[in-house]
Amino acid sequence: MAGKKSSDAMLRVTWVRSTIGHKAGARGTIRGLGLHRLNQTIQIPDNPVNRGMVRRVAFLLEVEEATAEGNASQS
Repeated sequence: MAGKKSSDAMLRVTWVRSTIGHKAGARGTIRGLGLHRLNQTIQIPDNPVNRGMVRRVAFLLEVEEATAEGNASQS
C-alpha cells in the first residue's frame, strides 16, 4: 500500500456470493468479518487485519472504500 491511511478510513463490504460448497475457512472468514446474511452490507475499519480477511474471500464479496464522516450521516 502506498501511503498511510487515515484513522477514519472505512471499507464498505457486501456479501454477494454464497459460501455453500466452499471450504470451512471461507465460511469462518465471512463470519469473522461480521457478515450474517447474503446481500448484507457492513462497514469495517480499513486496517491490515480486515484487508487480509477481505482478500481471502474476495471472490464472495464486493468491496469499496468509504469514509466514516460521509456514512455516519446516512445512518
